[in-house]
Amino acid sequence: MLRFLQLWMFIFCLAFTSSFARPGPENCYNINRVPKGHYSVRIFFGLVAHPDTNNEPLFDISVEGTQIYSLKSGWTSHDDQAFTEVLVFLTDGSASLCFHSTGHGDPAIVSIEILQIDDRAYYFGPQWGHGVMLRTAKRLSCGTGQARFGVDYNGYPWGGDRFWSFSRTFDQNSDRPRSTESSIKQAAASPNFYPEALYRTALISTDSQPDLTYTLDVDPNRNYSIWLHFAEIDSSVTGVGQRVFNIVINGDTAFEDVDIIKLSGSRYAALVLNTTVTVNGRTLTITLQPKEGSHAIVNAIEVFEVITAEFKTLPEEVRVLQTLKTTLALPLRLGWNGDPCVPPQHPWSGADCQLDRTSGKWVIDGLGLDNQGLRGFLPNDISRLHHLQSINLSGNSIHGVIPSSLGTITSLQVLWQAASSVDMSVASLPMPSKLCQLLISYWICPTIFSTVQSQKTLDRLTSLLRLDLNGNSLSGRVPAALVGRLLHRASFNFTDNAGLCGIPGLPTCGAHLSAGSKIGIALGASFTFLLLVTCSVCWCKRRQNILRAQQISAREAPYAKARTHLSRDIQMARHQNYGNARTAAENGPILLS
Repeated sequence: MLRFLQLWMFIFCLAFTSSFARPGPENCYNINRVPKGHYSVRIFFGLVAHPDTNNEPLFDISVEGTQIYSLKSGWTSHDDQAFTEVLVFLTDGSASLCFHSTGHGDPAIVSIEILQIDDRAYYFGPQWGHGVMLRTAKRLSCGTGQARFGVDYNGYPWGGDRFWSFSRTFDQNSDRPRSTESSIKQAAASPNFYPEALYRTALISTDSQPDLTYTLDVDPNRNYSIWLHFAEIDSSVTGVGQRVFNIVINGDTAFEDVDIIKLSGSRYAALVLNTTVTVNGRTLTITLQPKEGSHAIVNAIEVFEVITAEFKTLPEEVRVLQTLKTTLALPLRLGWNGDPCVPPQHPWSGADCQLDRTSGKWVIDGLGLDNQGLRGFLPNDISRLHHLQSINLSGNSIHGVIPSSLGTITSLQVLWQAASSVDMSVASLPMPSKLCQLLISYWICPTIFSTVQSQKTLDRLTSLLRLDLNGNSLSGRVPAALVGRLLHRASFNFTDNAGLCGIPGLPTCGAHLSAGSKIGIALGASFTFLLLVTCSVCWCKRRQNILRAQQISAREAPYAKARTHLSRDIQMARHQNYGNARTAAENGPILLS
């Protein structure tokens, strides 16, 4: 958490205050609308009265993705350690500053200054340029006076309002101060524009100690650019050859036969000498050894650490990670602010990087966000991480499906999604040719084995090195394509799947029908079942009809019997009448006889 008291940005007239920033290991700020140019970026630290603050905070600072400074214990006791300054080229219209927690209190920032300086300021040789930063290790005015900013010296604005600490002596009885009120020529020369007053005081060695020695504690194994300032202000030295000395840095002669009047052209004229040295130890020692005359002189010293600017992460991939930060509901404690890959001392937690030499940019080649309490979903934008080789999102509560675009990442080798609520149906994906590890648990997809059994899918896994299907309650024969991979140093885990067989370590499989036979049997069984159902229905219908007919017959039986007797009586009566009629006819009527 950053305690941000005041941000001042000179030149662009921006100023605002902020109290507490978001929690997390990095607190980063982008200052936009910064014109392209060369800048002095100065950051002042402070202490904040807070119940939880018992000690001075220690943290790291980075500018434009390059770590420039780490606060050291005891900095609150030294005025020149209460701020850091770096000279940097800003070329993309913004300035990015990050404060990285080191576990020793929260960063506390008093102010930030961004001041434009000359584009050629502090040119130190062929290594100088946009890929190099200069961090001020020491800026010292020698002799009388007090610590001052450039504005206190009436310095030229393009000098960057430099802060000059002061030293009245390098060592007790080894030197003495000297000053003048005379004008100094050539002081405000371009491109550094030093203040004239800087050269009006100096330290001069003594008879008892002719060598003039300055010692500075530095970080080891670094390059340092050293700027030494001279002006002959001693009234006892009036001409060429009267004061000549060598300059020795850490035992090596950097400059021989330095004659200030000869090199500057006259008395009371500024002379600046610059060299860059590599310091292997923790001490930088500058010694001025007189050759002509008995004393050496120096007016001011500047020491800069030469820092190679870090390559930045590919902007498109940074935007994708910012999208992931939102869609996966990343906890604030992870931070994910600034640049994911730089500074390399403070990469984003869960993001693995590699340098793409072709583009000169860092790229994301791995995501390790297992057991982070994620509860979002994977966006389609993840496919824009073209260099991604591994993904580990296990142990989270991620929901939804794996985007089909994931399969377009041809570099993907590791997919680890154990214990996540994600649909892992990989059959629909265009499977990457170099997928070498697929770790899936039953929490993801209990039927995943039926998917990977597809011969077509298995053929796509040409570089499969590890397959873990532990605890999926699978059954059946392990596909022959997987068995063949065991001969090519592949590693498979099929434990806790009691129904599997067919490879060493699993039960031997019995006779098994082919897939076509299984389909035929299933269709035949279905047809037989339907036929039996149909016959049963028909038989039941016929049985019902028979019973109904029998019931009707039983009800109509008495009526049918009565009709049968009546018909018989009528028929018998008719037969008798017919017989009588014939007899009468034969006999004829009685009246006619």
